[in-house]
Amino acid sequence: MAGDFQASDNVRRAGGGNVGQIFAAQARRFPNDIALVDGEERLTYAELNQRVNRLAHVMLDRGIGVGDRVGLLSRNCAPFVEVELAVAKIGAITTSLNWRLAPTELHHCIALTGPELMFTQDTYLPVLEGTKPPCLVFGPEYEAALAAASDAGPQIDAGGEDGMVIMFTSGTTGMPKGALISHRAMIARTGIYGAEMNAPAKDTFAAWTPLFHMGANDFALATLMRGGKVITIDGYQPDAMVAAIEAEVMHYLPLIPGMIMEFIDVLRAGNVRPKGITMIGAMADLVPRQQLAEITTLLDAPYLNTFGSTETGMPPATGNFVAIGSAPTFLSKTQNDFCEIRLVDGDDGEVADGDPGELAIRGPSLFSGYWNNDAANEEAFRGGWFHMGDVFRRNPDGSLDFVDRVKYMIKSGGENIYPAEIEQYILADPRVADAAVVRKSDPKWGEVPVVFAARREASLTAEDLIATCAGKLARYKLPKEVHFIDFDDFPRSTTGKIQRHELEARLRP
Repeated sequence: MAGDFQASDNVRRAGGGNVGQIFAAQARRFPNDIALVDGEERLTYAELNQRVNRLAHVMLDRGIGVGDRVGLLSRNCAPFVEVELAVAKIGAITTSLNWRLAPTELHHCIALTGPELMFTQDTYLPVLEGTKPPCLVFGPEYEAALAAASDAGPQIDAGGEDGMVIMFTSGTTGMPKGALISHRAMIARTGIYGAEMNAPAKDTFAAWTPLFHMGANDFALATLMRGGKVITIDGYQPDAMVAAIEAEVMHYLPLIPGMIMEFIDVLRAGNVRPKGITMIGAMADLVPRQQLAEITTLLDAPYLNTFGSTETGMPPATGNFVAIGSAPTFLSKTQNDFCEIRLVDGDDGEVADGDPGELAIRGPSLFSGYWNNDAANEEAFRGGWFHMGDVFRRNPDGSLDFVDRVKYMIKSGGENIYPAEIEQYILADPRVADAAVVRKSDPKWGEVPVVFAARREASLTAEDLIATCAGKLARYKLPKEVHFIDFDDFPRSTTGKIQRHELEARLRP
């Protein structure tokens, strides 16, 4: 009977796909095209593929096999990309470590994932003392190992649902969790980027945000799987970024909250003229609205109104733009294709349009769960859907409005208050450089909302800020305190998000 059909192992293997081997296919097609730029170093596809093959054999000769973890602790550089591609080719899993973590957090990530080998830079050797895996250091030691290895392509059968990379969540409420991303998910993310964002196949991507985060990693790999050029930049370096955008046509330039105000000043002072950018930015909800208007005008490109995550890629709701020169108060999202979503209440029942509900998603870009964390997986994947922990409302036209993270909700006198509801009005005030709303314990109401804000105009008062919300929000949602701080005093994650838990800690006695 047709219903009894079971695909053979060979059929499943043929439908898999391996990120490293897809890159190798592009190397065969475009051997002389530039694949990777790192400062003055320029590697063609043939040269990069040869180095990746040699590195694959270095690992195979050290006993690294399918499913083994390989640690990677490094700032953005060409070897970072080489390691990830080589690990993918042999079916192992890159443990992509955040060099900004505290030693205790970093050691937790290493112990959790158990890498058999570590690639790093010499500056990080002290923090790795006492951890298990042997280290291979970028530089002369790394180059000598490559020179002694075979450059033949490794013949390893891995891909599809096999794990490719583990990336770590921010860990704002505890130790970081390791999100396992498969070859299937990374290939799907590449397809979604091309199909929904109209990204050209042979594009140029400037990877300046940390490659240990999906914001650079997903797009760098997508570019190399489609025959394009990746320029690695070691963090926010305005001169290098300006040089890249004036020399190269690029489809997407990531920008993140916290750096945009300074970059606006750089662009103005240098009278920068981009060669051509199709879209910029990420996390528009977290950017003061006047900055959206200014940066889109200066770069002559709309701001991508994203809503994705390490766990999901660009979905569920990255498909809308902030127009050039626009400073909208509301930033409704467009649901992505290639995914299903539900908005659910605490019992996983679907909420009515207009009511807040946690977003649950299914689709091929989804990660494969948190590494060695059954409790988190059971909670997040209940009912066969991944529950993101983000609250949205669906509008009558089908668009989605982000409400806030479930964990940031403030319970005040029995009412639910979401900080983003307040922030959207505060961030729309052109006198505000940045702001965040957090909870504070209150003997009468349980919790109340409090604002931390940085001023663009010194004359701005607490009363002014509260007045921007008055009449637009229910009275119980109005901020009860305003604390003005310097822009640089906002604690931020590697992706520019304000770390609310650190601000809340400042309010405790």
